[in-house]
Amino acid sequence: MRKTFINTLVSLARKDERIFLITPDIGYSVLEIFQDEFPSRYINVGVAEQNSISIAAGIAMSGLIPYVYTINPFVCMRPYEQIRLDVAYMNNNVRIVGVGGGFSYGAAGATHHTTEDIAIMRVLPNMTVICPGDPWEVEQALKESVNYKGPIFLRLGKQGEPIINKEDSNFKIGKAITIIKGNDATLISTGNTLEIANEVTEKLRNKNVDASLISMHTIKPFDAELIIEILRNGKPVFTIEEHSLIGGLGSAVADIIAESSFNPVFKKFGTEDKFSHYVGGHNFIREKFGLTSHKISESILKIVSKIY
Repeated sequence: MRKTFINTLVSLARKDERIFLITPDIGYSVLEIFQDEFPSRYINVGVAEQNSISIAAGIAMSGLIPYVYTINPFVCMRPYEQIRLDVAYMNNNVRIVGVGGGFSYGAAGATHHTTEDIAIMRVLPNMTVICPGDPWEVEQALKESVNYKGPIFLRLGKQGEPIINKEDSNFKIGKAITIIKGNDATLISTGNTLEIANEVTEKLRNKNVDASLISMHTIKPFDAELIIEILRNGKPVFTIEEHSLIGGLGSAVADIIAESSFNPVFKKFGTEDKFSHYVGGHNFIREKFGLTSHKISESILKIVSKIY
């Protein structure tokens, strides 16, 4: 996703001189193509994440469009006060880009993991939260972000995620994408678990469970209209995310269910309310938290076997 991010941003910057890229001393081997082509629109503020956000806010107030890029926890947690006051409160057109959502930086440990970021960013007034599920969604989100009004938090993966969307997919901020239509259940994924969710739908299909697959790339504004439409069919609903079970995609769907007249079979798949103390690669830690297509599909099959 990060390669798609920088390649798309360079392409957009060639057409729009308002685009700036700011980094708190990160992105080597990734951001150089922007720096080389637009040196006057590239700012490395050093290891000073709080400053990067405040500088971006000032640039945005000048009518420009700054993108602040660094490892996810350092762009949305360390400078949270500046995001809240300089960006969200002022409703500035700052684009906060966090690379490596969830456990993407596996062996780097809890300092580099983020399973709380969606929750803390979606609670901010004015903040739009986008978690692309594949490189195509990254490209489309960036294209829409240029003229989008208000601040945006963009959560990226970094593990060479494959393209899951179909050729006829249609991207719009605030509107989910139905990738697969099924009749027996609905799987809703956000961010870098889209590949896992796609594998789960295949495993379910092999067991004669015909499941829909939804990419909820935008967590805020949330596509409540589609959720209500899904609830009307009375089939089980499952959410999948590499994020805490508290405050993320699953919580957003649960809020809608709680205020509706529907009572579906519903289960959230995400991370437990604890830090990872495991040392290892991305998939190793996912395995420890049960975020694999095998474990998720097994759990879903046990649930639907009691229904059908």
